[in-house]
Amino acid sequence: MDHTSPFEIAWLDPQLAPVLLGIIILAVIGTTILFCCGIVAYLRRRSTRYLLITIVLGLLVGRSLVGLGTVFGVVPMTVHHLVEHGVDFTIAVLILYAVYRSGPFSGQNAEGDTDSGAVLSDSNGD
Repeated sequence: MDHTSPFEIAWLDPQLAPVLLGIIILAVIGTTILFCCGIVAYLRRRSTRYLLITIVLGLLVGRSLVGLGTVFGVVPMTVHHLVEHGVDFTIAVLILYAVYRSGPFSGQNAEGDTDSGAVLSDSNGD
């Protein structure tokens, strides 16, 4: 593929190219900011759950970059679909694993730290 402009790609309507390009650029910027926040949160907490969420956010950045590469003709459409659907599946698996790893609520998280956000009451309802 030798396309360098989203306005010259056959599958993309030239009138919609600016909209698609704008949305993908916003997605790249937004997911990158979220990924950086995820890194900061992981460095502060150092837990497996935060690591998994940070990996998911990094996959979202990669997914957005693949979309941008497809619009500019750098990534072929077949590769685009394989990567994007593979990333979707991986994200779903990682999120479900993080939820599974959390286990039933017991006042403590999987790493043994007390959950400071939970308010526990005694059996009297106080």
